[in-house]
Amino acid sequence: MGVVIIDGTTVREFVKEEAQFKKSVDEQFVALDLNSDGVLSRAELRKAFESLRLIEAHFGIDVATPPEQLTQLYDSIFDKFDTDQSGTVDLEEFREEMKKIMLAIADGLGSSPIQMVLEDDDQNFLKKAADLEASRTSL
Repeated sequence: MGVVIIDGTTVREFVKEEAQFKKSVDEQFVALDLNSDGVLSRAELRKAFESLRLIEAHFGIDVATPPEQLTQLYDSIFDKFDTDQSGTVDLEEFREEMKKIMLAIADGLGSSPIQMVLEDDDQNFLKKAADLEASRTSL
């Protein structure tokens, strides 16, 4: 387990590092594409967001959200990713939405650093952003 410190600049620089960001997003896409058909279905994207538990927990405390409300929330997230309304999310759509999400996180953080405790094998985008910054400062 380790502690990383990031701010909006850290996240923004990670997104600007196009090759590294694209590689990270592409790896995440492949991991989410459970049936390896090259697109994410509604069920695959929902499973990914359910595993993050962003909606079912509030500051680490479980909250009771009615199943129909969860379905509505997950459907709206999927619709945001599915920009061409094809019923699936292709790699390009996924890349674009993840870029928007990461830049929104960067804007939200601004110049205020935050500490995150992460598992050493955690490969989420914020950890990758911190790792990229660390590799630059150690040169």
